[in-house]
Amino acid sequence: MQIDMPIPELLEYQGRNPRPNDFDAYWERALKELDSTAPEAELKPAEFACPNVDCFHLWYNGVRGARIHAKYLKPKKIEGPLPAVFVFHGYTGCSPDWFGLLPFAAAGMLVAAMDCRGQGGLSEDTGGVKGTTLKGHIIRGLDGAPDNLLFRQVFLDTAQLVRVLAGFSEADENRLGCCGASQGGALSIACAALDMRIKRAAPVYPFLCDYKRVWEMDLAKDAYLELTEYFRHFDPRHEREDEVFTKLGYIDIQFLAPKVKAEVLMQTGLMDTITPPSSQFAAYNKITSPKKVLFYPDFAHEETPGHWDTILSFLAGL
Repeated sequence: MQIDMPIPELLEYQGRNPRPNDFDAYWERALKELDSTAPEAELKPAEFACPNVDCFHLWYNGVRGARIHAKYLKPKKIEGPLPAVFVFHGYTGCSPDWFGLLPFAAAGMLVAAMDCRGQGGLSEDTGGVKGTTLKGHIIRGLDGAPDNLLFRQVFLDTAQLVRVLAGFSEADENRLGCCGASQGGALSIACAALDMRIKRAAPVYPFLCDYKRVWEMDLAKDAYLELTEYFRHFDPRHEREDEVFTKLGYIDIQFLAPKVKAEVLMQTGLMDTITPPSSQFAAYNKITSPKKVLFYPDFAHEETPGHWDTILSFLAGL
């Protein structure tokens, strides 16, 4: 039983969504905007306390005037620079509880978990886009200039977090890793593409990939529902379909994937109807660095057995 392509076809699939002609220039321009954004990082002691780990609220500036929040943990006893891990959360959610981040610190690593702007955490969403913001962030900014797409700014927030933490005296900038599931998986790939100091990335069923494939599979539901709502309200006859999907290509991680230099370990459930496997492999197959995928044939968009054990073991090798 399968909901998508057989594995041999998944491993060859190259995606359906159109790539904008100026994609590389778009992201070069985005990184220049980030270069001109002083992070002004600030650490505040957290209300959560743990005997062997120091916990902080880390605040820094993202592009477009947003103040971004991350949880930051480090071992109390530090002898020399430590590897650092960046954790990214699922769509609409927020960074994990402090408890969920402790294993990384217990393994002798620094860990920072970012709140995506405008979602369930503390990061600011400064807004300011033209057009609808109905039903989510994929379509935020779709009716204006491509530079105003909300996920462009979120992707840049991940890169700014790396820049901030890599500059801390306790961090070894040559041993950086990232992980996350769904939206967090997408942000792991984007982060590794936008800051090539990331040495290991562990995305789990990444989101934000191959939008047109998701549409053609009639799976623009659940996390991708806003695509359906956008067309129903603003292009009911799909007269602008090519234009819409091409603009979404700017924030399609399959086109950032070739820039990844990190070693990648991906996990995917073959029964996933939220982020269908083929959409994930549109990105995975474009990664040219060392990579491996773990298949879970009977699992959907859910936490798989050994999910976090696998990620921690992989990133502990930084």
